[in-house]
Amino acid sequence: MPTTMVAQSLASGILVGALYGLAAVGLSLVFGVTKILNVSHGELLMLGGYTSFWLFTLFGVDPFAGIPLSMFALVIIGLIVYQLLFSRLIKLPTEDKIRTSLLVGFGLGLMLQNIALRLWTADNRGITPSYAGAVLTVLGVRLPYVRVASLVIAFVFLLALQLFLQKTYTGKAIRATAQDWEAATLMGINVHRVYLLSFVLGTALAGAAGTLVAVGYSVEPVMGLHWTLKALIVLVMGGIGSIAGTLIGGLILGVTESAAAVWISGNYRHVVGLAIFILVLLIRPQGLFGAKEG
Repeated sequence: MPTTMVAQSLASGILVGALYGLAAVGLSLVFGVTKILNVSHGELLMLGGYTSFWLFTLFGVDPFAGIPLSMFALVIIGLIVYQLLFSRLIKLPTEDKIRTSLLVGFGLGLMLQNIALRLWTADNRGITPSYAGAVLTVLGVRLPYVRVASLVIAFVFLLALQLFLQKTYTGKAIRATAQDWEAATLMGINVHRVYLLSFVLGTALAGAAGTLVAVGYSVEPVMGLHWTLKALIVLVMGGIGSIAGTLIGGLILGVTESAAAVWISGNYRHVVGLAIFILVLLIRPQGLFGAKEG
């Protein structure tokens, strides 16, 4: 197989893998702090993509410049969803909380999917700015400008989140609550406010990821399950609560799927990705960068 084809496959995997990481980090943050498993995360990502699409279509807002607007829209949606649905689960024991949040998230995902079908039909929508077809060629490897920009933005968001959690008082409060909410309460931390902030921050990151999906690929009402599954795979592979692990897990999944499409068949790319996921889970159940219990 030509070296250029191998390099192209690796580059494509890295570009999509960073997007997987960004899509998963919001879910990882919410679950790591609140123990709420929001399986409607993909539908929230879908809404972020549609927000950017209509901003571009109706008002001519550049998709990358519109990322803050998309994130703001998802912050509002996240506030409403948390207050109406998930805030009622916070006081449940952890196992009951996970089971109940699965059911709530599944129902919410179906509802959002059907609302999107009613509002925007089942057609695929994509954002095509004037530079959509521009390609950078490096040593024979073709790198679309849009996807390279998405890669850089994904890295910036993940780095900014890491610094926020490590360096700010609010970030430290989030980490403390994730480790032991009772001890955090004794230290004067308002854990309910931390839960709300974590959930809203997770939905905002879903909005950013949705914009990058819309500009690099396309959005449709039924895309949520696909992206939720990708996020869950990356979350488990990288380790819950590890931002670096989430990024590396996303890159591994992206490169694995891209290589499988070249070396085996495009029909088996998702199967190979799941096989790697199961292998990591068997060898290291806590994920590549997750800490062992106790």
